[in-house]
Amino acid sequence: MKGAIFYRLRGRHFSATLLFLTFTTFFFWTWEKNPFATTLWSAQEQFNFHTSEFVVDTLKGSSSDSLTPNKHVEETDSDSTSSGESQIPEKEFDASNFTNSFAPQLEDRDADRTLSSKIKDCNYSKGRWVAESRRPLYSGFECKQWLSEMWACRLTQRTDFSFEGYRWQPDNCKMLEFEKSAFLRRMQDKTIAFIGDSLGRQQFQSLMCMATGGEWRADVEDVGKDYGLFKPRGAIRPNGWAYRFSNTNTTILYYWSSTLADLEPLNITDKATDVAMHLDRVPAFMRQFLHQFDVLVLNTGHHWNRGKITANHWVMYVNGKPLKDRRLMAVGNAKNLTVHSVARWLDSQLPSHPRLRAFFRTISPRHFRNGDWNTGGNCDNTTPFTGGSEVSQDESSDPVIAAAVKGTNITLLDITALSDLRDEGHISRYSVKATAGVNDCLHWCLPGIPDTWNELLVAQI
Repeated sequence: MKGAIFYRLRGRHFSATLLFLTFTTFFFWTWEKNPFATTLWSAQEQFNFHTSEFVVDTLKGSSSDSLTPNKHVEETDSDSTSSGESQIPEKEFDASNFTNSFAPQLEDRDADRTLSSKIKDCNYSKGRWVAESRRPLYSGFECKQWLSEMWACRLTQRTDFSFEGYRWQPDNCKMLEFEKSAFLRRMQDKTIAFIGDSLGRQQFQSLMCMATGGEWRADVEDVGKDYGLFKPRGAIRPNGWAYRFSNTNTTILYYWSSTLADLEPLNITDKATDVAMHLDRVPAFMRQFLHQFDVLVLNTGHHWNRGKITANHWVMYVNGKPLKDRRLMAVGNAKNLTVHSVARWLDSQLPSHPRLRAFFRTISPRHFRNGDWNTGGNCDNTTPFTGGSEVSQDESSDPVIAAAVKGTNITLLDITALSDLRDEGHISRYSVKATAGVNDCLHWCLPGIPDTWNELLVAQI
C-alpha cells in the first residue's frame, strides 16, 4: 500500500513537471514571435552595422535644391529634383532583422488565405506592354476638376501622344478592364487613401480621373475638412485632398508625406524652426485616421537626399531623441530604417483592422539623360519601348521596399520595372505656358503610366 502511494505521488510530480516545461516552452516561443516584444529594443539596436561598413552621405544633388529654407520643400510640379539616394550594398542592411523579428503572429483565416494565395501566385509586375485602341481611360482635355494643369500633357505644346495607347498585360494573370461604375460599386462605403510624395499625388489624381471618366461630377463632395486637410498659411498647396462620391459613399484621399517619417516642428511659434524627423514613427495623420481606411497605398523615395533634408530643416530623431549615430544618419540607412519601421508598424495594426488592405508602392523611376534636372538632363524620347516592352524578372527592382514588406501582410505594389520601360511618358520639356525651362523626367503625363499603377492596384484589392 505504501509503495502504491509513493508511485502515485511520484507520477503526479512528473506530470506537474512536464506541464510546467510545456508552458514555459510555449511562453518563450510566443514571446519570440510577438512583434510587440521587440519594442523593448532601441531603434539603433535593430541595425547591426559593422563600424567599418556604414554608408557615408553623398552630397550629390544638394546644391541642386535652390529652395526656400523656411518652408517644407516638396517635389514641385514643374521640376524634377535629383533623388540622390544612397545605394546600400546587401551587407549594409539585413532586412531579415526586421521581417523575422517583427513578423506578427496572425490568426488563421483560411478563406482569406485562399483568396490571397491566388493573388500572390500572380506576379503583376511581370509581363509586357501591349497596344490598346481603347486607351486612354479618360480625356486629358476634360479632366480639369481633379488633374493638375501642368500634368495634363494634352494642354501643353506636345504633339505626340502615342504613349497613351498601351496597357500592361501581366503574365498568367487575368486583369479585367477598368470600368468606373463597377469600380465605384465595388468601393461602396469604402475609403481609399494615398500617403506619399508627389508621385503618390499623381496616382491619386489619376484614380480620380479614372473613377469619373474625366468628366465633371457635381455629386463629388470635397471632404478634406473631415481629415484636417487644408492649405497652411504661406504654402503652395494643401497638405492633401479628399473627395467623396455621394452615390456610393466612396472616398478617395491623398495626404502629403514625402518620406513617411513623422514630422514635428520643434517650435510651432517659429516659422524657421527645425523639424524633428522621426525615422521610427509613422506620420500622425496615418495613426489618427487608419481606422477609417479600407485601402491604403504608401510610397516614398525621391525626397531621400541630403539637399531636401537640409533645406527643410529636418533633424533626424530616433526614440524621441536627436540621432547621433552617423551610420544611421547616412541617407540610405535612414530611409531603410523608416520604411521598415512604417511597414512593421502597419503590419502590426492589420489584425485589429481586418477590413484594411495595405499596399506599399515601389519607387517610380526617373529618366534623366545627359545630365540631371538642373544640368541639362532631358527625356526627349517619344518612341515607345526603346528599352524593350517586357519585364521577365521575378524580383523587384526596388529591393528596399520589397524587403520592408517581406513576411508581412502588406502587398507590394511593384511598378518600378514596368514603368522604367516608358521613358517617353514623362512631362519632359513641355509646359502649359510654352516657356523654356528644365525638363521634368520624374513626373508623368496624365493620362499615362500612373493609370496602370491604379489598374494593378484595383486588380489586387
